[in-house]
Formats: sequence, C-alpha cells, structure tokens
Amino acid sequence: MRPPPAGREGGHRRRRRWAAAGTMAESNADWMGSLPAALRSYPLSNLAIPGSHDSFSYWVDEKSPVGPDQATAIKRLARISFVKKIMKKWSVTQNLTFKEQLEGGIRYFDLRVSSKPGEIGREIYFIHGLFGIKVWDGLKEINTFLEQHPKEVVFLDFNHFYAMDDSHHYFLINRIRSAFGSKLCSVECVEYVTLQYMWEKKHQVLIFYHYPLYQEYPFLWPGNKMPAPWANTTNVHKLLQFLETTLEERSRYGTFHVSQAILTPRVKTIARHLIRGLKNTLVHRNLPMILNWVKAQKPGVMGVNIITSDFVELVDFAATVIALNDLLLEEDETATKS
Repeated sequence: MRPPPAGREGGHRRRRRWAAAGTMAESNADWMGSLPAALRSYPLSNLAIPGSHDSFSYWVDEKSPVGPDQATAIKRLARISFVKKIMKKWSVTQNLTFKEQLEGGIRYFDLRVSSKPGEIGREIYFIHGLFGIKVWDGLKEINTFLEQHPKEVVFLDFNHFYAMDDSHHYFLINRIRSAFGSKLCSVECVEYVTLQYMWEKKHQVLIFYHYPLYQEYPFLWPGNKMPAPWANTTNVHKLLQFLETTLEERSRYGTFHVSQAILTPRVKTIARHLIRGLKNTLVHRNLPMILNWVKAQKPGVMGVNIITSDFVELVDFAATVIALNDLLLEEDETATKS
C-alpha cells in the first residue's frame, strides 16, 4: 500500500531530514527500516545504497609482514622501518570501524582477505598492503549491529583473496556461516530481493564470493552478480566520465551494480607525495566534486545502485546517497497522477 502523495514540498522535507541526519553518524543506523512503505517492495538492486571502499582498512598492522598482495620490490623495501609507516598512509582508506560505518548508514562492504604466510593454522585477515584485523572479528562486529537493528541489510563483497587454497576458503566460509547463521540470504533472482522479502525471511546478509567454491553453498552469491567497474585513475574528471559510461552500460536486470567513486594513486603519485598519504593527496580536494556527481544521480533500473567512497565520514556521503531514494517516490507520484 502506497503512502499518500507528499508532493514536491514533502519530498524536499524528507530529503532535508535525511541530510540533517548525516551530521550524526548513529542517526542513519536504521535508515532501511525507516524507508517509506512504497520503497520496501523495490528490488534492492534499484535502491541507492552507500558503501565503503576497502572497508576494513581503518586499522592496519605496521608490525606485521607486508601482505602477499604487494609486489616483491615493495616487500624488500619494507624491511626499512619507515617504509611501512608510509605504506600505512596509502593503505588506509577509511577512518571508521565497521560499527561506526554501519551506524553512519554504510550497507555495502568491499572486502579483501588473506592468510598470513608462515602463520600456523588457517586464520584469515583483511588486507590492503598491510594486514588488518581478523575477518572473524569483523564479522562478529557486523553481526552485533544486525542483532540490534533487525531491519537493516548488508552486502559483504569478498572480491580479492591472497595466499589462500581451498582449505582456507572452507575455513572462511564456515566462519561466515557461524557468524550470521539464518541471517544469510540464499541466492535468488535479484529482482525478488526487496526489503520486504528480506524482512519476511528474517534475512539481513548477502554474501558475494568471487571464487569458484561459491557453487557449493546456497548462501554464497557469485561475484558476477556484483559487478564493480574500476576507473583506475587519479583524475577526477576521467573518474566521473567513467562512472557515467559504466552506468549507461549497466545490465537492466539480474545483477546489482557498484559505482566506485574513488581515485587510485599511481606509483608516481605516491613517490611525489610520500608523507601526505591518500587522504591529503587525492581524497580531500576531490570529494566535493565527487559528491556533486552523487547528488545529480537517480536510482532505478538504469540508475545508480551501490556507490562506494573512501573516507566516508569526510563529507555527508551516506546521507546524500540515501536521500536519492526520494526520487523514486517522486517518480511514483508522477506516474500515479498521470
């Protein structure tokens, strides 16, 4: 049942409320559960959902070995003590913990994982140049939030694996199952997966697993259901053009879609700005332009779906993405009147 038409003024009122909410991180903690009734029957692939890039990188361990995701030359250089301090400045892409990101409204998490070569056992860690926290600790933190917010839904995208054979994958997949249990949503036609569907089934977690073993588990969605085209550029204008082009090429049905609104440093970028790090070199000065692009978007079949950013707290990123869902309501109202 649809709510009565709010009119344009009502739409603006909602948008202001959500934007104001972004000023306090925890105020977006229940945004999915608070969406208007009309949007609860929209496929999640048609909603605007905020996500974070290298979501776990808020803490990396300078004392651990350099990760297997790095080139041999970097591993050799890292024997010099200050090199790891520099690596940290370029490896960290978020300041907020999982809990803080969730409270701020982030619902998609970009996850890269690795075993720790030479360590006994099959423990798996998050990784981005340097090792982060244990994956198990991150999963427990996310599950604690979900227990407290039963109408919120998260997307966990395991898209890079390092130094892992099948036995490591089985270990990790069992950890995922242990952490979330019945909250895990089995693979289904993407268009069936709405908030209403998730609530009725009491599901809250969609796992995307970019490794062939996904075929053995009904709760692991194949990686190709979560395409995330990567611009791989330091130039914000090239990035925005890439985001536009890949949205135009987006599949109409059958997949989610990630717009990676991020800039990627080249080796020469790092060499020129060693001490400044990623945030001060690329992110701070370009975020306002990226946010303006976000504000101009519209969700829907051929529109944006998941949008990711570095340092999600630096601007009102999550609240801006969430507020785009108002446009779907306005579209509904227009269709009803015509």
